[in-house]
Amino acid sequence: MNAHSATAPPSVPLEVRRARWAVSLIFLLNGASFCAILPRYPELVETIGLSNTAFGLAVGIGPLGGLAAGLFAARLMTRFGTARLSVVVQIIASTSHLLVYVAGSWLWLAGSLVLAMAADAITDVSMNAHGMRVERRYRRSIMNSFHGWWSLGAVVGGLLGSACAQLGVPLWGQGVAGLVVFGLLAAGALRFLLPGHDGTERTPVAGPSAASAAEVPAPAPRGGLRIAGMTMRSLGLLVALGMILVFAGSTEDAGNTWGALFMNSTFEVSAFVAGMAFVALQGAQTIGRFTGDAIVNRLGDRATARLGAAISATGMGLALLFPTPVTALIGFAAAGWGVATLFPAAYRAADELPGVPQGVGMTVVGWFARLGFFVTPPLVGVLADALTLRYALWMVPMYALGILVFSGVLEPRRAAQAAAADAAG
Repeated sequence: MNAHSATAPPSVPLEVRRARWAVSLIFLLNGASFCAILPRYPELVETIGLSNTAFGLAVGIGPLGGLAAGLFAARLMTRFGTARLSVVVQIIASTSHLLVYVAGSWLWLAGSLVLAMAADAITDVSMNAHGMRVERRYRRSIMNSFHGWWSLGAVVGGLLGSACAQLGVPLWGQGVAGLVVFGLLAAGALRFLLPGHDGTERTPVAGPSAASAAEVPAPAPRGGLRIAGMTMRSLGLLVALGMILVFAGSTEDAGNTWGALFMNSTFEVSAFVAGMAFVALQGAQTIGRFTGDAIVNRLGDRATARLGAAISATGMGLALLFPTPVTALIGFAAAGWGVATLFPAAYRAADELPGVPQGVGMTVVGWFARLGFFVTPPLVGVLADALTLRYALWMVPMYALGILVFSGVLEPRRAAQAAAADAAG
């Protein structure tokens, strides 16, 4: 039984437990909807008649939509609320995915991917923000399980897309089915999300306690230069948290974009075995996220991040020093497990920074995450052309070093101390 499906404490109201499942469903749909497209990419390339360079360019500009749209996430959350926004924009995302399936030209494909990434950026921030509302009600770490459901959705989506490709399901048919099924499930989740203002859980509902007091942001110091209502210190902390996600996202991309190519070019394995690099990374990340809350509640975000970075660097380092298909899969799995808790940790820390306007912290670190997905793939590609992909993937241990450098901004044992305070009370 995973951390998410474990029975919630009796003190957690039924509506809060239902909200947890509703948020988990949105995370699952967010991962499944887009990842179901990935196995159909070869058919799209053949149908449109694209060269590898043209296709790579179309996919490469997609994150620009996320970088642009992500800047407006905080403003949209303030206006519409995280519950409504996450559901509506997830439905828009599934609609844009349909446009990808039926793309008939390079411009159509590129525009659809830009729209898809723009919708994903807003859904990503808003569903994480609503997940933080639910976590505050639980008064312990549960954010990792939400991201575990995203990883599970990514694996499920990939399997669905592969099955449809194998069965010869038309691209438009898979797109329509995805829009209807994923859209209806997302709409159905709305009624179970938490009602009221998104700042409700920031104010203690019951009597004061060590845990509840820790959840109320302290007033920001007055005076000094401010940007978007934040002090330079707060902005610097957000940038550091964002850099953690740059390196975490780049580690994920190493398996998602380059894993199969590395396996094929280095070992000349079958297509199935080559695809196992992606499965190894995502599968280990899924396990790491479902078990991550228990680890974070015991060690805290900072120590967990440093432990994961060490495992990621060691695993990939050994795989690149002693390359075999088995060690490569172990290395990708180590990388996936190593960064499993970093997205929820950074989002949590950004959302709880004193002196940062509501929603702005998550928006900033989410923007940095997409910057990493945009910048590092071409960097690895250039290194792979100049050297080999094996040497280019030494960037992954370097990403782990970056995580170690910036992990000091994460909180040490916050949740563990709060749980102890609750038990003592």
